[in-house]
Amino acid sequence: PNMLIAGKHLPVKNVAELIAYGKANPGKLTYASSGVGTSIHLSGELFKLTAGVNLLHVPYKGNGPAIVNLMSGEVQLAFASPASLVTYINAGRLRALAVGTASRSKQFPQIPTVAEAGVPGYESKSWYGFVVAAKTPPAIIARLNKEIVHVLGRPEVIESMLSQGEVWTSSPEAFAAFIKVEHEKWGRVIREQGITAN
Repeated sequence: PNMLIAGKHLPVKNVAELIAYGKANPGKLTYASSGVGTSIHLSGELFKLTAGVNLLHVPYKGNGPAIVNLMSGEVQLAFASPASLVTYINAGRLRALAVGTASRSKQFPQIPTVAEAGVPGYESKSWYGFVVAAKTPPAIIARLNKEIVHVLGRPEVIESMLSQGEVWTSSPEAFAAFIKVEHEKWGRVIREQGITAN
C-alpha cells in the first residue's frame, strides 16, 4: 500500500483534520514524492482530486531525501511505501494517517484506509505483475500463471513479502482487466492534473 504520512511538525492527527487544515490554509500544504510520475506522486494527485484539498507537490530524486525533508519539516506530507517508513513511524518521528489500499494493511492493521478516514473511493497502491509478449500462446500463459500462483501461495514466500506489501494473485484475464482499469484511472489523474514528464 502507499501510505499517507505526516511530519510531526504538522498539527493534524488524522485525515479529517488534514482536510480541514488544508482547506483553512490553502496553498500551504506540501507533499513530497520520490519523483514526477511515480506512483507516490500520483497518489498525492489522486488525493487532491478526491479530497478537494490543494497540496503542492515537491518531487525529490528518490524516497530517502523526501523522507529526510519530511522529518525536518521542510515538507508536511508524503505518500510512500510502508516498508521505508516503519522505523520512523515506530520511533514517533512520522505519523501514519492512512493507507491507500481498499482494505487495511496486514502490516499496519491499526491504521485506517484513506476511504475509511473520510475520502470515499480513494485507492492507491503500488503493484507488480508478470506480463508476456502479446502473441504468447494461451497454453503457455496458462502454465506460467499456474506456476506463479503456486509459488506466490507458499507460506514462506508470503511471509518474506509481507515487509514489502501483500501478495495478490489472479487469472490472466482478471489481471488484464485490472491493468485496463488502472490505466484509465491514472490516465484521468494525469490529464486532469496536467502532469507532464518535463
